[in-house]
Amino acid sequence: MASVRRRGTTVAALLAALLVAPACGPVAGRQVHELRVGYDSLDGTRAVWPPRGALAGDAAATAAVTEAVRAWRSPVDDRVHLPSSGILWSGAVDGVPLALVAADVPGESASWLLQLTGRDGRYEVTRASEYTDPGYLVYADVLPLRLPDGRRYLTSGRVERLLGPDGRALMLTDGLTGAVKVPDCRAVPVTATLRATESLPRGRAADRLLDLGVATVDPRYPLVRDDTGSGRRALDGLDTCVLADEQGPFGSIPRRIGDRDAPRSVPESWPMEKLAVRAIGEMTLGGGNDPGDLEQLTWETDAGTMTAVVYRPAGDGTPVVSPADRSNPLQTYVLPVPGQPLVVLTWRGNRDASLSVPPGTPRLVERPGLVVVPMPASRQTFSLATAEKTYYRSAGGR
Repeated sequence: MASVRRRGTTVAALLAALLVAPACGPVAGRQVHELRVGYDSLDGTRAVWPPRGALAGDAAATAAVTEAVRAWRSPVDDRVHLPSSGILWSGAVDGVPLALVAADVPGESASWLLQLTGRDGRYEVTRASEYTDPGYLVYADVLPLRLPDGRRYLTSGRVERLLGPDGRALMLTDGLTGAVKVPDCRAVPVTATLRATESLPRGRAADRLLDLGVATVDPRYPLVRDDTGSGRRALDGLDTCVLADEQGPFGSIPRRIGDRDAPRSVPESWPMEKLAVRAIGEMTLGGGNDPGDLEQLTWETDAGTMTAVVYRPAGDGTPVVSPADRSNPLQTYVLPVPGQPLVVLTWRGNRDASLSVPPGTPRLVERPGLVVVPMPASRQTFSLATAEKTYYRSAGGR
């Protein structure tokens, strides 16, 4: 228990600050078969997730929420471990009972954000998303909700101020914002100012996140860390619903459990942090006169580094994106340009690297570190010879 993963970074000794010895066990007086209200963690002397909401002290509401969480199952049929989970907020929004639960699912070593709606004294889980940053959800400081009136955010006790997508401070009532205008399929920034605490002696002026849009489908978690702001620049003008599609960069590599795909689980290609983009060349398609820009996206997931390519046509054309490719010495992307599907091959260009393509394959673009060819009608193999090793990748077949 010497360190804990927090916001994508391993921070030595933070666990000691957050889960001090007196707070590690169940809250005094709480029945072990019920969820705790709040989460018994401290950052120095500050409660990170104190009980909040008008129903936080309502025993009947707590019991009903507990019963609904006990009955819930993850997409792979794992259940919540109640003693290590907690109700972070319990109250009502526009007269409708609402609870937000940080759920620990040990079978998957996962943390889930469960949103529950109450009616006639009973609750049901109406939304459930898996926290994409390895580690506990309760170490996050901003949690997303989706309600009929749009996006809202719940903030931890460390948050002093939260700026919405328009850069204006959001009003917080018991840690919960009002409705925030977030587009369905566009990434927008959300920025928290964190108070000085034992784990952050100077606080943090700008804890940056990207909201990938309210159309994000469960169990995909919609917030991505963006510490440098590179993700905001990388996703500018891109449709996040297209990115999240099963053929798009963020949704194209399914999670595997055992020897099978788990299509109802979060894809292995779902972003966690460190989204960035770099220009890799220009390309003219379809007899056009103005070249478009070819870019390479990179991002971190809990399964490692992923990449994809984006073609941005000149003018007001719609960008085209490839499925994800795990980080490899020879990157191979299928770019589904309408009427002209392509294979884009990239590598770190140097004098010792030489790319070979199947005989008779036309090279539409050829420059150091980049070759673009038409999509082969059948599966074809490409090779990159370096001083140390030759790498082989295959693509093609429609």
